[in-house]
Amino acid sequence: MASRIFGVTPPISTDNPSPKEITLNDQLIAELKARGSFESEQATRKRVEILNLFQKLVQEFVHKVSKSKNMSEGMAKDAGGKIFTFGSYRLGVYGPGSDIDTLVVVPKHVTREDFFSVFESIVRERPELEEITSVPDAFVPIIKIEFDGISIDLICATLNVPQVPLNMTLDDKNLLRNLDERDMRALNGTRVTDEILQLVPKPTVFKHALRCIKMWAQARAVYGNVFGFPGGVAWAMMVARICQLYPNAVGAVIVDKFFNIYTKWNWPQPVLLKPIEDGPLQVKVWNPRLYTNDRNHRMPIITPAYPSMCATHNITSSTQKVILSELVKGVDIVGDIKLGKRTWSDLFQRHDFFFRYKFYLCIVVGTKANEEEHSKWSGFVESKLRLLVQKLEATSGIEIAHPYVKDFNDSYDINDLEPFEVVNSYGILSGASVLNKLQKVEPRTIHGSEKEGDTPTKTLHLMKLFIGLDVSLNKSNDSTSKQPKKLDIQYPCSEFYNICKGWLGFQEGTHFIQIKNVKLYELPDDVFEEGEKRPIKQSKKRKADSKGDIQKRSKSAVPI
Repeated sequence: MASRIFGVTPPISTDNPSPKEITLNDQLIAELKARGSFESEQATRKRVEILNLFQKLVQEFVHKVSKSKNMSEGMAKDAGGKIFTFGSYRLGVYGPGSDIDTLVVVPKHVTREDFFSVFESIVRERPELEEITSVPDAFVPIIKIEFDGISIDLICATLNVPQVPLNMTLDDKNLLRNLDERDMRALNGTRVTDEILQLVPKPTVFKHALRCIKMWAQARAVYGNVFGFPGGVAWAMMVARICQLYPNAVGAVIVDKFFNIYTKWNWPQPVLLKPIEDGPLQVKVWNPRLYTNDRNHRMPIITPAYPSMCATHNITSSTQKVILSELVKGVDIVGDIKLGKRTWSDLFQRHDFFFRYKFYLCIVVGTKANEEEHSKWSGFVESKLRLLVQKLEATSGIEIAHPYVKDFNDSYDINDLEPFEVVNSYGILSGASVLNKLQKVEPRTIHGSEKEGDTPTKTLHLMKLFIGLDVSLNKSNDSTSKQPKKLDIQYPCSEFYNICKGWLGFQEGTHFIQIKNVKLYELPDDVFEEGEKRPIKQSKKRKADSKGDIQKRSKSAVPI
C-alpha cells in the first residue's frame, strides 16, 4: 500500500535518519530540556484541572443566560456550552509560563454581549482570579485573565445551533453558516490547530522541531503577530510544511532544513499545507488573483482550515528584512552545529536589538487610572504600532523601521508631579533622575487593594515600546542641495498620535502618549539584561582612537 503524501507536493526525501542525525536530535532535545522548554507533569495536571473548572463555568454561564431568556430548566441544561483550546497548548508545545488559548463555544441564543457581561461576572467571583482585562472591541474580542498563576486568553463564538453538547467537534464546515466575521475568526484558531496536527507525518517530530523554532524566534525577537512578525500559528505552519517535505526525518534535521529552505523560498509564493478549499459560504478565501490586499502580503503563510486566511498579513517591508536576515544567521549556526564547531545553545543566543541601531523611537503610553484601564489603553496602542512602522518605512531616509516585540511596564506613585513630567522622563536614561525620586507601585490583583472601578489618584501606569531605525540620509533630499540632510518623522508620528487618540475610550488627563527620539547611548538601563555592557557615548577623540582596536572590544559594547 502506497504511503500517504502530506502537503501540496511530493516529499523531497523519505530517507530515515542516520546515526549522526539521531545523536544531533538527542542533543537538541537535551538543550530544550535544559532551557526549561518542557513543563512538569504536576504543572500540566494543574492546567487540566483549571480547564475542567472552566468547562463547568461555561455550562453555568449558558444555563444562566438560557434561564434569563425564559427557557425551561430542561432546555437550559441541554443548551450545553463547551470549551476548546488552540495555540501552543493544543499543539502540545507549551512550557512553563505559556498561556492557554481557550475558545468558548455557545448556542445561538447566547450572545457576545452575554459573554462580556454574564460570563465575565461569573469569572470575577472566583477567588483564584488574579487579573482580568476585557477587550470587547478587539479584532477578535477577548478576555485576558491570570487565574491561579496561569494566563488564559478567552474568546467566544456563537454557533447557529440550539445546543452545544460536550461531544461536539468543529470540523464540520456547515457549522460556519450564518456566523458573523468575529465568530468565524474565533472558531478559526481551533480549526486551524486541529488541521495542522492532522497534516504532519510524525506529530512528535513536529513538536520537537517547533519547540526549537519557537525558542529561536523568541530569543532572536522575531516572534509576535501584533508587531509584524510571524505569531505562534504561523511558525507552526512553516515547521509543518518542512515536516511534510521530510516525512521520516528527526527534529534536528527538520530544523536544519527549515533554515535552508526558507532562506531560499521564493517569497511571496505562499506556504501551503494543503490545497485551498472551496466551501459552503459566501466568504472571502485568500486569493491574490482576486484581492489586491492578498497580493500585498509579503510572506504569505496560509491557514489550512476553510476559509483559508493569511496568518502573516501584518509583516511589513522592515520586519521581512529582519526575519530573512535571522534565517540566514540560522543557516550558518546550524551548519556549524552539524560540523561540531558550535552547539545548539548558540542557536538560542539573545538578540542584539538594543545594540543594533544608532537611533530608536520610544513610544511611551501612560494611564492615570487603574491597571485594568491601563491594560486596555496600552493594548490598543500596541495593536496599532505596525501602522507607525509602515508610515516610517515610507519616509525618505529610513531603510528599516524595526519594532521590538516586547513592551516594558512600570507603575509609579507620582505624588504631586504632573503626569506629563513623568511621561517625559520615562524611556530615556536621563529621565532616571526624576523616576528615582518616585516610589514604584507593585501590580495589584483583583482581590488585592485595587478593586474593579478603583481609580488611584496618585498612580501612573506606564508602558514603553521601541522601534529601531536604520537611517540612510544619503538617499534622502535633493543630492544637489547644500543643506545638511535631516530625517523628518514629524508626519508619521503625528498621524500615529491621531490614530491612538481616536480610540473610543480616550480621555485627556487620563490617557497619555508620547514618541521620543532616543539615541543608542540614551537607552534606559532596564532594556539590557544582566551582564550586558550598555553602550556609552564616545567623544570624537575616543572614536578616532578606537578605530585601531575595534576588534578587541567586547561584542556587547557598540561604538557610536
